[in-house]
Amino acid sequence: MFIMNRIKGLDMRRNLDLAALRALAAIADFGGVTRAAHVLNLTQSAVSMQIKRLEDALDLTLLDRSGRGVSLTGEGEQLLAYARRILALNDEAVERLTDSDFEGEIVIIVPHDIVYPHIPQVLRHFQTMFPRMQVQLQARNTRKAKEAYLNGDCDLILTTEQHCGPGGETLTRLPLIWIGAPGGQAWRQRPLRLALGRYCAFRPGIVAALDRAGISWEAAVESDSDRTLEAAVSCDMAIHALLAGTEPPHAERIAHGGALPDLGSHLVNLYIRPGSASPGVLALADLLRKAWDGEGVAIAAAE
Repeated sequence: MFIMNRIKGLDMRRNLDLAALRALAAIADFGGVTRAAHVLNLTQSAVSMQIKRLEDALDLTLLDRSGRGVSLTGEGEQLLAYARRILALNDEAVERLTDSDFEGEIVIIVPHDIVYPHIPQVLRHFQTMFPRMQVQLQARNTRKAKEAYLNGDCDLILTTEQHCGPGGETLTRLPLIWIGAPGGQAWRQRPLRLALGRYCAFRPGIVAALDRAGISWEAAVESDSDRTLEAAVSCDMAIHALLAGTEPPHAERIAHGGALPDLGSHLVNLYIRPGSASPGVLALADLLRKAWDGEGVAIAAAE
């Protein structure tokens, strides 16, 4: 019985006619049926019929026809407020799903070590906002990302740098930390065995910090592949350095108690290619800003 009552309740729901709601709004905006019909490119009788069907569906009188002109009744004014909201949402949905500004491809380049944890969530959210746009995500180191940016081969890039270059904006500043295998001992060895990326933006600072501390080191693994470096770290063959909050699940922050030097911090910067300010690009940039908003402060406070 309960299910049957629910079904009957659903059957009794009435759907508002969007065309009729648009006619009601036009009558209110332009002061009468005749002018509304002209704006809507309809005949006066067609507009009147739409309003009549709307009144019959709701069992309400929406227009006051007693005077020389036509005005909205109290119920008509109340419905008008809902009509404007419904029509605005309808028009937004149609525009977003059909406008050519909301389709196409966006190329974004992100260094491998900051893809996680934010980029998957950002792209997932973006796809719900712009379902007709394709995002091509490329993982490249900062140097190659900036080359592509300068050549106009992408729409946006993220970089990890000590400074922000022309045309860029800083999203956050994060400390660079030592990472190793869970429970690993490689950080205790001397010379210190490092897993180094050949073009890693962190490499000069890491080497300089060790040299200043008088710690001997050697490149146990040197590769262009971040996966290779991660494998070397996870098996306790070597240690590596990453920005705080980006540690992979098979590695952990090394609690060295001051035995290893401080590595300072780096900026996460965003660059948008000039002339690439489409609604999709701007929306993706805004999602990236929100993803890192306040994170640097939180991590720094936790250190």
